[in-house]
Amino acid sequence: MHRSSLTEVSMAWVRVLALVFALLEVGVFKERYPAGYERWAWGITGVFAAGTVAFILLAYTVPSRVTWRRIGFAALVFDSAVVYGYIVVFSYELETPVRQLVFIPLIEAALRYGVLGGIAMPIVSAIALISIESWRKDRFDPMEFDLDRIAFPVGVQLILGVVAGSLVTRLREERKRASARAAEAEELRDELGRRADILDATNRCARALSSSLEIEHAFAAFIRELRGLVPFERMAIVLVEAGNIRVFATSGAGADTVFPPGSLITVTGSILEAVAAKGQTVYREDMTEPQYVEEPEFLELGLRCRVVAPLLSGPETIGAISLVRRDPHSFRAVEIELLGLLGRLVGSAVQNIRAYEAERETVEELRKLSALRADFVSLVSHELRSPMASVIGSARTLQQRWRELSPEQRESFLDLIAHETARLAELIGDVLDTSRIEAGTFSYSFDDVDLGELVRDSAAVAAQAQDEVGVRAVVRDHLPLVRGDRNRLRQVLINLIDNAVNYSPAGDEVRVEAIASDGMVLIEVRDRGPGIPSEHQKVIFEKFGRVAIGDKAKPGTGLGLFIARSIAEAHGGFLEVQSAPDNGAVFTLSLPV
Repeated sequence: MHRSSLTEVSMAWVRVLALVFALLEVGVFKERYPAGYERWAWGITGVFAAGTVAFILLAYTVPSRVTWRRIGFAALVFDSAVVYGYIVVFSYELETPVRQLVFIPLIEAALRYGVLGGIAMPIVSAIALISIESWRKDRFDPMEFDLDRIAFPVGVQLILGVVAGSLVTRLREERKRASARAAEAEELRDELGRRADILDATNRCARALSSSLEIEHAFAAFIRELRGLVPFERMAIVLVEAGNIRVFATSGAGADTVFPPGSLITVTGSILEAVAAKGQTVYREDMTEPQYVEEPEFLELGLRCRVVAPLLSGPETIGAISLVRRDPHSFRAVEIELLGLLGRLVGSAVQNIRAYEAERETVEELRKLSALRADFVSLVSHELRSPMASVIGSARTLQQRWRELSPEQRESFLDLIAHETARLAELIGDVLDTSRIEAGTFSYSFDDVDLGELVRDSAAVAAQAQDEVGVRAVVRDHLPLVRGDRNRLRQVLINLIDNAVNYSPAGDEVRVEAIASDGMVLIEVRDRGPGIPSEHQKVIFEKFGRVAIGDKAKPGTGLGLFIARSIAEAHGGFLEVQSAPDNGAVFTLSLPV
């Protein structure tokens, strides 16, 4: 029930009590009336009774707030008319306290209209009392016009009206403030509920991200939660790496064709530049007119609305999370706010996952290094044991049977000792070179080098060292000079040619070709051996990396190609291989002119 209706109901029941009092006064407590006055008293009482019944019915039936104002004013007029009617009827008695009834409409006016009613009613009362006093003087002669009978009640009315009206006005203001505070409290409650919902949604996404340290599993769970909270046509997470943007994860429209995971985008001109500059979420309500370099790609997919929130790791923006929809102006404020909160969580989760990946890669590298070193110890032990055994055995034979051996036999044992000693020196040299490369103390002596001459010399040395596989050098045109260390480059070529010879079938040929191309000198060492599977082509360039290929393997520590690539890179070039099983291998040394 409205406050106005409650007031009218209360006033209606007060009017009922007043009617009972009026009936007692008119019918019981008054014994004598002047001629005709009793009839007027009962007439006013009858009108009062009828009005009381009418206003009770209106108090419980009228629903309109505007109508209540009219009813309230009519009720005040009615009550005032009844009060002054009784004052007129009983004005023949000077000693009667009937004029005290003027305080009833005063209180009612103050309750209804505050200070305004408390001031207006004494004015109305003054006019009415002046009229009644004038009428009484003329009607009941020799009574005189008594100003005090007007001034005193009107003055008291004015004082009471101002006091009561002020209290009512203050009460109403307090009520308004209380209502405003209640409304504010309700809004705060709703806001708190909304924040709680956002926090719960954020926690669910956080739990999804932390459900696994595997990138695929963690983001699959995160995307499922996010799609249920903030629907999207496309979602992407990007990271800032060395001035570029790397796409970390995508889902939805064009996930595999438009900026797929792993692709790089320049930061300049992208929306991430604006996000990083502000450190806040950027909302593109409509991308019909592109502002950033990547937006035309989204428009081709039919996507027009986009929200991009920064991924924060502390104060640093390390990337962004982007949600895109087809319809413009389709993201609500609560969704944008949720995405901003998720930016911090995703940023921390991405950092954790990246740290885990880095640690896992480190552990994997350490595991591989441990395995390689174990293999290295085994290989070195074997490689040292075999030549040492040969050297020791030959030396003891020469020592014990020198007189019995023929000169040819002595030369044979001495050649064997020299060969095995050379193998030991080569093995120790490779180990020392690797240590120097890792320590950064591998020395070079740069000068102008004629690679054509170096290729021919290296091929001739390799051909003379054995007679099973032919080695042919092909130098096209006149090669320009390169700046390099002749001995180190010779070491690379000898290693490549020896590997090709060792893995080539007997009677076959190894081809060493040198050409100039685009400011580079390319030296290709080609064989027709068993080839190298693609999964092993990186391993052979690692320290201690050895791969068993076919039924023929070169004895050694697996350091030769690692040293060769290190020397090539120190000259500003590179060493690479192209091969396939059963199709031989081509090692290419590229050096800048």
